[in-house]
Amino acid sequence: MRKLLEGIFLAQGDFEIMFARNGTEALELVRAFKPDVVTLDVQMPGMDGLSCLARIMLESPRPVVMISSLTEEGADATLEAMDLGAVDFIAKPSGAISLEIDTLEPILVAKIRNAAKVRISPALRLRDRIRHQFEAAPGPMKRPRRSAKAPPEGAQGPGLVLIGTSTGGPAALDIVLPQLPADFPWPVVVAQHMPAAFTNSFAKRLDRYCGLRVVEVGRPTPLEPGTVYIGRGDADVIVGKRAKALVAMPAPAKPDYPWHPSVERMVDTAMECYDAQRLLGVMLTGMGNDGAEAMSRLKAAGGHTIAQSEDSAVVWGMPGELVKAGGAGEVAAIEKIAGLIMEAVAVDASR
Repeated sequence: MRKLLEGIFLAQGDFEIMFARNGTEALELVRAFKPDVVTLDVQMPGMDGLSCLARIMLESPRPVVMISSLTEEGADATLEAMDLGAVDFIAKPSGAISLEIDTLEPILVAKIRNAAKVRISPALRLRDRIRHQFEAAPGPMKRPRRSAKAPPEGAQGPGLVLIGTSTGGPAALDIVLPQLPADFPWPVVVAQHMPAAFTNSFAKRLDRYCGLRVVEVGRPTPLEPGTVYIGRGDADVIVGKRAKALVAMPAPAKPDYPWHPSVERMVDTAMECYDAQRLLGVMLTGMGNDGAEAMSRLKAAGGHTIAQSEDSAVVWGMPGELVKAGGAGEVAAIEKIAGLIMEAVAVDASR
C-alpha cells in the first residue's frame, strides 16, 4: 500500500513524501518533517492508527486522512477516527490493487489536496474527546426515549429537517443530533457523503448516543417524529409519497448529481412534498457546493435555512457556498445549531 501511494503522489510532481512503517515512526516523522497532511491506515503494527491519530491531534494537530478497509470493523474504526479529529477517509481497494488504481488515484489526490487546505486548531473540545476515549471515562449518556409529541389539532402535520454535510460531517453530527430531545416533533433526514459500507455503522453509532431513533434508509420508510434518517451511501436519499404517507427512500445515484447521497436532490424532492415554510435546511461542514442551490431556493420560497459558521467548520465549502449565494437565513457555530433548529421548529409549531 505504501508503494502504491508513493507512485500516485510522485506522479503528481509537487508532493514531498515521507513514509512510516508504524504509528511510532509516524509520530517521530510528524515532529521532524511537519507534514501538511498525514495519511494513516487504521491497522498498523505496534501503535495502531487510532492511537497514533490521538497522539497527533494532542501533540501536533494537523489534517489526517484515514485509509480504511470496506468492512464493518473498518467502518467502525474509521468513524471513531473522525470523532478523534481525522478530516476525511478513503477506502482501500477491496480487490486487486492494479485493477482499481485508475479509480483510486484521482479520488485520493483530490482528498489529500483538499485536506491540505483544512485549518486544524488544538481545540479544547477535541482534546477532551481524546482524553475521554483513552482514559476509560464513562461513555456518553444517552437520553431516554419518549414518544414524540403529536402535532396540535388542526395542524398540517410535522415539518421536516434536512441536513446536508460532507467532510467533517460525522463529528459535526455527533454534536448536533444528540442535543435534540427525544420528543423532537419533526423527522430529520441526513445526506452525509459517505460510502455504502459505512452508513449503516454510522447510523447505529449515532443511535447509541441520541435520544432520537437513528436509522439508515435502506427501503421506503415512513417519516415519523422522533427519528433521524441517514441516507445510504453511494446512493441518494429522497423524499416521496407512498399510499398517501410521506417517506424517505433510497434512489440510485444520478450522474446529474456529482456527490452522494446528494444534498441537492434530497432538498429538491422534499420541496415537492412539503410547503417550504414547513422545511428547515441545515448545511454543515463539507467540500464543494452540494445543496447550496437547492437550499437557496428553499429560503427564497419561505423556508428556514441555517449554515455552519466558517470558524467552526472543518471545511467551509458547502456552508460557505450557501452563504455566498444568499441562501443562509442564519449562520452559527456548530454548538449552537441544535438550539436554532429547536427554536425554528417551535416558532413554526406556534403558527
